[in-house]
Amino acid sequence: MTVKLDKKIIGYKVVTPSNDEALPEEKPAASDLDRSIEQMHENLGRPEELHGSTYKVKTPLSDHALYITINDIVLNQGTDHEQRRPFEIFINSKNMDQFQWVVALTRVISAVFRKGGDCTFLAEELKAVFDPQGGYFKRGGKFMPSLVAEIGEAIEDHLTKIGMIQTPELGDHQKAILAEKRAEYEAASAPAAPVAKPSNPFPESAQLCQKCMTKAVILMDGCMTCLNCGDSKCG
Repeated sequence: MTVKLDKKIIGYKVVTPSNDEALPEEKPAASDLDRSIEQMHENLGRPEELHGSTYKVKTPLSDHALYITINDIVLNQGTDHEQRRPFEIFINSKNMDQFQWVVALTRVISAVFRKGGDCTFLAEELKAVFDPQGGYFKRGGKFMPSLVAEIGEAIEDHLTKIGMIQTPELGDHQKAILAEKRAEYEAASAPAAPVAKPSNPFPESAQLCQKCMTKAVILMDGCMTCLNCGDSKCG
């Protein structure tokens, strides 16, 4: 159909279902009306109740333990998109020597948690902080370069527990080989007289592993190998 224009065009408008009354609007089906996915962001209000975990950190730097509490928020609860994300962190101790920087650290970490997105980098950044006065070995032979690094490890353990960090584990075959080699090493280096079992589950002569920071590296088959993470200089 041809339409002849007798007047000058002074304006135009694109006809869509939203601005043309002649075209009926299509209503979405009921199945398409899924609830919107709730994402973590800084404007998300704090619920009245949050669930979390508390981690006890006992270091030789102080006579009093450090208690780290991380509370989580559950997003999209009851749906296929349900996920648990850290929301805030609190650190408490009877020792008030570190109170000032501990409070500042908890506020900054909580702000990063509430910002949303990937917050797993916090654990790696904190674990890379070294104390200029030297670190210490915790029970089990693991080396901690600083108190801040131990806080980072607690955050890493929590993020691993809620599924934000996937930790690669040794296979059953590799575990069996390490157990066999460890038994051979302990049999060869066993003292004549029985001694008390040390708190470190690895041999006393083991060296520090630069990968997992655990004192568990021994010489096996002419190659330095870690009994904790399996790292080997020979590949």
